[in-house]
Amino acid sequence: MNPHLPVLRSSSRALCLTLLLAATCAGAVDGKAGRYYEDALNRYEQRDVPGAIIQLKNALQIDKNMLPVQLLLGQALLANGEVAAAEVAFAEALRLGVDRAEVVLPMARAYLAQGKHRQVLEQPAFAVGGLPVRTQIELWVLRSSAMSDLGDARGAMHAVEQARALDTRAPDSWLAEVPVRIRGRQFAEAAAAAERALALAPQLAEARYQRGSVYHVLGDVRAAIAAYDQVLALEADHLEARVARAGLYLDMRRHADAATDLAHLQRLFDKEPRAAYLRALLAEREGKMAQAKEHLAQVTALLDPVPVESIQYRSQLLLLNGLAHLGLGEAEKAQAYFESLQRVQGGTPASKLLAQLQIQRGETERGVGTLEAYVRTAPGDKQALMQLAGAYMAQGRNAQAITLMQEALRGEDRPDLRAALGMGLIGSGHTGQGVNELEAALRKDPGQAQAGTVLVGLYLRAGQGAKAAKVAQELVKRAPDNAAFQDLLGMAQAQTGDTQAAKAAFERAMQLDAALMAPKLHMARLEIGTRQYDAAARRLQALLAGDEKNMDVLLELALLAERRGQLPQMEEWLRKAEDHAGPSELRPGQALVDLYLRQQKPGPALEAARRVYAKAPPDDLPTQIAYGRAQAANGERMGARAAYTAASRLADANAPLQVRIASLQLAVQHAEGAAYSLDKALTARPDFLPAQALMVDVDILRKDLAGAERRARRIVEQHPKLAVGYSLQGDAAMARGQQGAAIELYRRAHQTEPSTDTFLRLSDVLWTVDGGKPAVQFAEQWSRQRPGDAQAQRVLADAYARAGQFAQARTAYEALIKAGPQDAELLNNLANVLLRLKDPGAVAVAERALALLPTDASVLDTLGWALFQAGGDKQRERALGLLRDARLRAPANSTIRYHLAAVLAQSGRTAEARAEARGALDAGESFEYRAEVQQLLQTLR
Repeated sequence: MNPHLPVLRSSSRALCLTLLLAATCAGAVDGKAGRYYEDALNRYEQRDVPGAIIQLKNALQIDKNMLPVQLLLGQALLANGEVAAAEVAFAEALRLGVDRAEVVLPMARAYLAQGKHRQVLEQPAFAVGGLPVRTQIELWVLRSSAMSDLGDARGAMHAVEQARALDTRAPDSWLAEVPVRIRGRQFAEAAAAAERALALAPQLAEARYQRGSVYHVLGDVRAAIAAYDQVLALEADHLEARVARAGLYLDMRRHADAATDLAHLQRLFDKEPRAAYLRALLAEREGKMAQAKEHLAQVTALLDPVPVESIQYRSQLLLLNGLAHLGLGEAEKAQAYFESLQRVQGGTPASKLLAQLQIQRGETERGVGTLEAYVRTAPGDKQALMQLAGAYMAQGRNAQAITLMQEALRGEDRPDLRAALGMGLIGSGHTGQGVNELEAALRKDPGQAQAGTVLVGLYLRAGQGAKAAKVAQELVKRAPDNAAFQDLLGMAQAQTGDTQAAKAAFERAMQLDAALMAPKLHMARLEIGTRQYDAAARRLQALLAGDEKNMDVLLELALLAERRGQLPQMEEWLRKAEDHAGPSELRPGQALVDLYLRQQKPGPALEAARRVYAKAPPDDLPTQIAYGRAQAANGERMGARAAYTAASRLADANAPLQVRIASLQLAVQHAEGAAYSLDKALTARPDFLPAQALMVDVDILRKDLAGAERRARRIVEQHPKLAVGYSLQGDAAMARGQQGAAIELYRRAHQTEPSTDTFLRLSDVLWTVDGGKPAVQFAEQWSRQRPGDAQAQRVLADAYARAGQFAQARTAYEALIKAGPQDAELLNNLANVLLRLKDPGAVAVAERALALLPTDASVLDTLGWALFQAGGDKQRERALGLLRDARLRAPANSTIRYHLAAVLAQSGRTAEARAEARGALDAGESFEYRAEVQQLLQTLR
């Protein structure tokens, strides 16, 4: 903790004397207003500053020209941190006639607190001349502080000397010299000035504090704490000493002592952001992550409303608010504060955090520039060297990166440096290399908690639960009372399928920190995963009762509703979460987009996507992807392409993300965009197989069949024991119309690595042989081998239906629906099979499908046709409405248009029926009912 903020103190005793005199000398004063003032003065002396402000404002309601009220109001507002309002009150006091000497010092402090340093140095109201000597000394000290903040070290020392010339025996100038010298890294001179001040005023708490600050910056922790002890023995409420000592206690892991100091600060200075930040650190050390976040939120709540220009010279506050936002996951806000800090005080270790954020946001050049500037001022900072090496790697400057790494690790292969390198590589998109470095760091020192925590998270995201559990167990072993580590262990064990162990870990985490939300949520998720839906519901409802706007709880309730098949309730929870979402909370909106897309509700999906897009920062990648998907679902292909292109730029060197984006680009026929995304993926990771494989698809779409064959052949050479290369060769053969060769290649792929994917590819092409009989036989064989494979059973059911074996198809679909009753596609397929079997139950099944997908054209068509086949005027009337709806949603679907034409014809709407029938034929596709349509047209002539 850096204690070196300018100490701006005032004498409340002198102020109170001034105010009492002002009250005594005042003319006729309203009695009630006077009583308000007296009560306010008493409250101010008792440190009830908010109460004093209320009473002073009450007095001004009666008489706005009461001079002592304006003066005390200014001082109270200043003490309460309302510096702009304090400035107004002091100006009003001057207007009412207060002597400048009475107001110049507190008004200067109000200006400095707003970052108005130059006004203090330049405006006539703050001129030194004509003031009492004591006031001149204090004003020169304030001017020294202002010039030091502005980077004018020479001017600051000149002001100190001016103050000293007025009274060589006063300690003020020596005290003011200490922070100026420290800022200039003149530590010997700073120590000498502190000792001189102490010699002049041995019982002055501020003198002992400045001596402690010198010890502090020199790293002499014992001496610093001893000095702060002396300060607090003289003045128990000395804010700076209390904050500095609490910070040192935390550094020394004397958590109980730190907690005592922080409790004292909480009682007396509940709006002190530095104390709130230290409380967050203490809570984090104790594994109380929920409390830590609450304290970080308190920091931001205190500092965010303050204009940045007001604290632009308070480097410690800029740093703390940046760190607080970073701890809350608000990277964009954190970056803004770190950049403000960089402008006024470059070359600090905060530059490393700023560079990390810049690189993560795709501003690689800026991040590199920030790091290079910092390394020039701190060439011995090996962590920064490692970070810069990682950034160079992201730019492809591998030779420079290697040189820096070797320089940083030369002579001492420190685990913390390995960990820093690993996290730098991960932040630059080189996840694989970063994981290797983190693993190396943990092998050398299993106590690298941050590296271990990051590694567990990476393993979990990669689905490597066993590895995550091993690292988490080591973390728990070293800190068994850390609730956050217990929670991590539970997450890892849950992923490995060890639900009992996971449950025990979550319960232990909850015992250690009852306020920690994460293990409660993870326990609920475990219960959802093990189908203990009622238990999960009770747990989540209890959490919601404590905080009905808790975003994580609302989202888990939405997940629970989804698992129960209660999609309307899921939507309701997500809408509620969206209503309570703050300006930076995007998850509910993104989840709504996904839900609507799965329900094939493109309109609501686009509306939700637009709401998220409107409040998301332009660099939010998930929002860009969601917006693109919603636009694609609504046929806005160009808009989707633009969103995916933006997403590709943001994904930068993240190869897996680029592959996902490329897949979406292919879905909107943007082969060139997909090629761009995949080129970025392969530049970052040339051997990344998913990118290589998808690039074959791109080549086929671009008609570069020779290129596709070369890539597929190279994949086979690199991965002969994987099916993917042979499958891709089969795709290229199909593109050339070589079905025989494609069958053999798909068969080779399936023999090499039997999977659902290889089964589906081979099954599809077998439909071109002997009327599809081999496809049905192959599906039967595969489903017998994998009776638990739902996808295989589904393909078999589709194969039966496609082959006209409707009785077998019915049996297969009904078995699948029994296992998954909320699958609209299965229900729709079964309804169609029942129609072929002339089973009147088709209507009821189609109704169930429509309840799940109320806007899907094919489902609307199925129910409409089933109702029409059932007969009856009411059924025909409803069928007509459904088929009109379906036709408007899918005008190019010939089957839907034929069904509509048939119903229109029977309803006596001959002209319209004729138009729809012709439209069905004009669609140009070969469809099952072509003969029926032609026959219908004959009857409509």
